[in-house]
Amino acid sequence: MYKVYILKCSDNTLYTWITTDLEKRLKQHNWDILWWAKYTLSRKPVELLYSEDSENRSTATKREMQIKKFNREKKLELINNK
Repeated sequence: MYKVYILKCSDNTLYTWITTDLEKRLKQHNWDILWWAKYTLSRKPVELLYSEDSENRSTATKREMQIKKFNREKKLELINNK
């Protein structure tokens, strides 16, 4: 199962992506496991603010793209209404 997630970075920006293993991915973003997440590399630590399940990669990617088009206010509204 895929998850779409939103992180809050140390510079207060929001980062959206997809994964099949959210716990591992959070460790990768915070460098507990080496990874090349370029955006979060200089914005550690990150904090998980939101996640939602998706049936497959296709629906997860579509939802990710939809959320990435949201402005910050709309993303925060999504997070607060979970």
